Amino acid sequence: MLRPRCESVRHVLSSLLGLGSVASDHPATRGVKHGRRSTREAGRRAERLAVAHYLLRGYRVLGRNVWAGGYEVDLIVRRGRAVVFCEVKSKSRSGMGDPLEMVGPEKLDRMTRAASAWLASRPDLDGLGVTVEVLAVRGRSVERVTAAM
Repeated sequence: MLRPRCESVRHVLSSLLGLGSVASDHPATRGVKHGRRSTREAGRRAERLAVAHYLLRGYRVLGRNVWAGGYEVDLIVRRGRAVVFCEVKSKSRSGMGDPLEMVGPEKLDRMTRAASAWLASRPDLDGLGVTVEVLAVRGRSVERVTAAM
């Protein structure tokens, strides 16, 4: 059985310090700086910020971008006897709408199904409290909203 990868606070926080221009991950353009962040990189930055948010509050990361039951969960964290399944949403500009508007009942239903499927494969976590949260990233600020499961 594979053990979940835990991320250190130092590693996550140090990666957050490089918020300037971003180098591409593509092998052909690795190391090339881009002035404007791509949507994918903005999503990665938001997920790194979400990880730092949870780590600083004593949570342990159990999984990132986990596929379960045919659906993806951005972040799975645990603190004590609580497991949180988190969807991370961000918007680059305020004129583009609010990140929380992007998560409707259908997405919450998918997250609940993914959480159930993932927990079914992890009998060691049986009996823990489970919540589904949406984490809205606006710039460097983070808002957590707990959804009913």
